[in-house]
Amino acid sequence: MEILKIKAVIFDCDGVMFDTALANRKYYDEVLAAFNKPGLNEEQFINVHMMTVKEAIEYLFPEIRDLSRVYECLSHIGYHKFINYMVMEEGLKELLAALKNNGYIRGIATNRTNTMEKVLEDFHLKNDFEIVVTAATVKHPKPDPEQLLLIMEKYQLKPHEILFIGDSEYDRQAAAAAGVWFAGFKNPGLKADVNVVSMDEIGGILQIN
Repeated sequence: MEILKIKAVIFDCDGVMFDTALANRKYYDEVLAAFNKPGLNEEQFINVHMMTVKEAIEYLFPEIRDLSRVYECLSHIGYHKFINYMVMEEGLKELLAALKNNGYIRGIATNRTNTMEKVLEDFHLKNDFEIVVTAATVKHPKPDPEQLLLIMEKYQLKPHEILFIGDSEYDRQAAAAAGVWFAGFKNPGLKADVNVVSMDEIGGILQIN
């Protein structure tokens, strides 16, 4: 990895910036319960963790042709009450401050949609990113590289000038398709340019600690 050439550090949200396992599980379990379906099994949990809400609903309710009832249920349940179950990754604020002090562009590329702004607000992170790209910003969310390509275009960056930190196969595929550096976060089985387990380790790799 050509550390000196990296100009932008882009974070996935779920599983990287935050441990959202409990929040996501409680959210989808409540949706499933509303239709008398059992809670998420382990395979379903891993899959919905990567997906957009739309993809997750289509995946969890394959037997329902008209999903408008399910989306109506989602609007009543809402996600905001589950944000309390999210846990911010230790060292994130410190890393973001160090990135700013060292002149890096800080961004988010996430398959979340309309909940990202509220998450940033609740955890006082609104001023810590130069760009936030969600599934609602693009036509094709991850694993498509469109989110990363959009950031690249906006800041006139070359692929080797971007480090993307993700924890899922969708993230890996998006990074590979965009040609950017990829750091696998807390997922040692994920093929990556580098695998890390902490924000501090990322700072160490960039030599900004």
